[in-house]
Amino acid sequence: MVSKDQTIGGVIFLICAVVAVGYLVTLIYPQWLSVIGISVPEFTWHIQILLITIPVVIAFIAILCIGAWIGWTMATTPPPKPIEEIETEEKKEEQ
Repeated sequence: MVSKDQTIGGVIFLICAVVAVGYLVTLIYPQWLSVIGISVPEFTWHIQILLITIPVVIAFIAILCIGAWIGWTMATTPPPKPIEEIETEEKKEEQ
């Protein structure tokens, strides 16, 4: 019997595989969109440019968000105690 997590993983895999194949086919041969009823402009390079630009912009924004999150975490985290203070506290506890 398949668990819930395995079912969700299988669905995610299938969706990603279909999107990847559709992306590559549209990037290489955008005229296939007219087969499924989507009108293709005369200049198909517009579609190809969008297929490259959109993921690059999303990845760039994601990297900037991760960098901003790291910076915010560093700016709002208090500094650790100096090692000297920790050593003196340990010595006091031993006595």
